[in-house]
Amino acid sequence: MVNYNKLLEKKNLLESGRNSIDAVTLSSYEKDFELTFTHNSTAIEGNTLTLMETKVVLEDGISIGGKALREIYEVVNHKKAYGYIKKCILEGKVLDENIIKDIHAILTENIIVGGIYRKQEVRISGAGHTPPSGNDMYIQIKNFYADLKWKKKELNPIEYAAWTHAEFVRIHPFVDGNGRTSRLIMNYQLMSDGFLPISIAKENRLNYYNALEEYAVNANLEKFADLIAELEGEQLDTYIKLIK
Repeated sequence: MVNYNKLLEKKNLLESGRNSIDAVTLSSYEKDFELTFTHNSTAIEGNTLTLMETKVVLEDGISIGGKALREIYEVVNHKKAYGYIKKCILEGKVLDENIIKDIHAILTENIIVGGIYRKQEVRISGAGHTPPSGNDMYIQIKNFYADLKWKKKELNPIEYAAWTHAEFVRIHPFVDGNGRTSRLIMNYQLMSDGFLPISIAKENRLNYYNALEEYAVNANLEKFADLIAELEGEQLDTYIKLIK
């Protein structure tokens, strides 16, 4: 079970001591997270760029020989999309349909036409559930946006972020890019509530997929919420250690 109170204590501790963290150190940690998050989130979906190759593409603007252009665009676009959600959060915007469509459009720029819901039926290889299709999909994605409002009152911020990700990716409203979009909107919710963004390591993808499957098939969010809580706790611990 999510020990939310313990995470809240850590969050408050970080907030109270954040100003004592060296600005250069803090910036370097945030930059490192952005790189790691981009690498992990694209690698989970099959992108073959290594962490160092991703760094070269993002920081030096150098293309990698022997790699498909799509893979280059995926990491460049992911960085842009992460920058976009940070901007929206700074402006105090609440996550909604327009923002999610914008995130998807940024993620898929130069790959496919983004921000448009699919009309095709899709299957997720290896999954025990099939995403809804046709009118059912449109109804469910509209319900998702309506549910965002009351779920925030019903769930704590960790569970709310986990639900946002799990429910969105269960519906699978786009032809491609649903996983990357869902991880970004999960972090949107975490950061909007004053928590740190998290990155799900590609090496942890089996536990990650199993937790999402448990929600999609059995409507049980606990396993996934626990995973998010664990990662959030680790992130908070990392930054708390920087407090002087």
